[in-house]
Amino acid sequence: MLRVGLTGGIGSGKSAVATRLAERGAVIVDADRIAREVVAPGTEGLAAIVAAFSDRVLTADGALDRAALGALVFADTTARRRLEEITHPLVRARSAELFAAAPADAVVVNDVPLLVEVGLAPTYHLVVVVQTAVATRLERLMRTRGMSRAEAERRIAAQADDARRRAAADVVLDNDGGLDELHAAVDALWSARLVPYERNVREQRVAPGPVVPTEPDPTWPQQYARLAARIRHALAPDDLRIDHVGSTAVPGLAGRDVIDVQVTVSSLAEADGPLAGRLADAGFPRVPGVRGDRPRWAGRDAGPGGGGDEGWEQRLHGSADPGRPVAVHLRVAGSAGWRHALLMRDHLRADPDRRAAYLVVKRELAAAAPDGGGSGTADDPWFAEEYLRAQDWAAQTGWRP
Repeated sequence: MLRVGLTGGIGSGKSAVATRLAERGAVIVDADRIAREVVAPGTEGLAAIVAAFSDRVLTADGALDRAALGALVFADTTARRRLEEITHPLVRARSAELFAAAPADAVVVNDVPLLVEVGLAPTYHLVVVVQTAVATRLERLMRTRGMSRAEAERRIAAQADDARRRAAADVVLDNDGGLDELHAAVDALWSARLVPYERNVREQRVAPGPVVPTEPDPTWPQQYARLAARIRHALAPDDLRIDHVGSTAVPGLAGRDVIDVQVTVSSLAEADGPLAGRLADAGFPRVPGVRGDRPRWAGRDAGPGGGGDEGWEQRLHGSADPGRPVAVHLRVAGSAGWRHALLMRDHLRADPDRRAAYLVVKRELAAAAPDGGGSGTADDPWFAEEYLRAQDWAAQTGWRP
């Protein structure tokens, strides 16, 4: 199944997105609905709330007085955190039950208002954020929920701001237009990304990626951060070193729009073990047939870290997500390939002149083979010379991987 996290600020229109996704065929796990269920009369959740806040948060018939509780916790950060300590574990446990009950081929959308605030983003294959201007949200809250402006402002201020939500988002849906525009965006997301993503995860298949270079994207580091958090969560409890490598790790450097991630393992046997299955379940299936990436120019004992084909051997995983190509390289700590990836990244980051020269050569190779056949750089002799320059730079600066 595909696990999708859906969130957005209060009044953003997140529920409209969830409703449309349900119409397309998604299974919706609504955290707000679950939050009401776990504090219904007679539940342990309601008893814990009364113990924490007294029976002043109850109605005359013994149900939770949401207005009274909201007025209390949204004006007091400590009180809000106490409430979250009670309800969040209950909501998570019930959500897990609903996920487990969903069909194996389902796209399960977890509608979570506080997804960013409680750090859930890495637990999903994809995070979708609904974004709407604050002025629009205020108007909606006052018109549809009967809030005063001050109350609406307090509710918005109690949540993460737009910048923090965007940083966690793989997809941002703009809801400043009409409902037809929002539905069109949701439908496109469903058909072009969510449906094939789910199938690829289930069949452990890598989505095709680009073969030609593109201009630098300043959001590449932020995209890497989200992917690294997802990979780290998938590999837990193992605490492995994870690095951003390749062209997208060097500011201002053009390259294929593929985020290269290097995971450091102690041995290839470790890479072939349970880690491979965890990565596949998280949306990073193994690329079959790829076992090494020794450049032709590298001698059999090229550079520190070991030589021969063995020193360059790796295990490669790709991305099941058709909207975000990724290459996850599992390499042994201290091996030639592992060291090369880190050294070239840091060398180019540190030297603007060498970065510019590197970019020129890459573009010349791409122009010579516009179908992508020349977009690879590792086999060109120029890069052998550049690696020697990087070795000199490492010696001069005392660089360590």
